[in-house]
Amino acid sequence: MMDITIRAIRALREADIIVAEDTRRTTKLLKFFHIEGKRLISYGVHNQTKNLPTILNLLNQGKKLCLVTDSGTPAVADPGGLLVDACWKKKIQIDIMPGPSALTSAIALCGFDASKVLFVGFLPRDKKRRRLFREIKGENLLLVFFESALRITKTLNDALEILGDCDIFIARELTKLFQQLYRGKISEAIEIFKETKGELTVAIYIKGGRRIEKRT
Repeated sequence: MMDITIRAIRALREADIIVAEDTRRTTKLLKFFHIEGKRLISYGVHNQTKNLPTILNLLNQGKKLCLVTDSGTPAVADPGGLLVDACWKKKIQIDIMPGPSALTSAIALCGFDASKVLFVGFLPRDKKRRRLFREIKGENLLLVFFESALRITKTLNDALEILGDCDIFIARELTKLFQQLYRGKISEAIEIFKETKGELTVAIYIKGGRRIEKRT
């Protein structure tokens, strides 16, 4: 609840309508900051296309809307990108209240070189995930992604097999009550996170190992 900026609270107070990924969670947030009497519109992955015309119509009427997503930043592996794109195309004025993001928090906490970052949101599954790892093997970059507790073991095993025993940073439930931070090797992380819960933010430090042959 405290991971929110003063600007964001002001935006919520001034908004005519609040567009929420989960109206139940957003209602709790509003109550916590004593913001009352707001109309909420649901805007999650399951209904963002359906509710987009209603939202755009309200914006065209001059209503001030505020988009809120859960435990993250709108449009960063959260609903919002479709709406932002539509606003640009229809020349509707938009703004952002910079705030907490698991992506930037993980990059800041991991301590790895972040001069080249590849962020892929939630990793694809199985064959597509392994294909991605093979494509970036040998590169010099920091791979950052989100993963669920149910898939983390398979993901780490694939990473170990294809990328090698790279340095890794994992943040579980970042900035929440049961936060867990780990930095070490992929092989160690497999054991530590084989029975875990919640959502994880992962940063794998991939160091290029390609050799350049010199010929005389």
